[in-house]
Amino acid sequence: MEVIKARKSVIDRVVSEAKRWASSLSIRCTAYLIGSYARGDFNFWSDVDILLVSDELFGSPVERLKKIEAPPNYEVLPLTTREFMNMLRCEDSLAKEALRRGVVLRDDLNLSLLQHQP
Repeated sequence: MEVIKARKSVIDRVVSEAKRWASSLSIRCTAYLIGSYARGDFNFWSDVDILLVSDELFGSPVERLKKIEAPPNYEVLPLTTREFMNMLRCEDSLAKEALRRGVVLRDDLNLSLLQHQP
């Protein structure tokens, strides 16, 4: 039981830190924690995977990342709403994971409403 409590504590800390970071962004966006921390199967080497959707980020993914200054150990995938919706239409596993198992960190764009659609 102690191991489970310890892992839950780590997840709670990561979610709290990620929410704080997402809240600090000066853009309208929706941010999901995805990957191993969202699933609970993280390990010592896991990074914090964030899917970030915003129509206020322009240019290449590298140019977009420069504008958001992610903390160390964060892997951020910056997408536009159009790109995210296109991924959903194509049944992309990453976009589906964000809606199905992702932890909503911030949702200015109300994308979490898509979870409840068939």
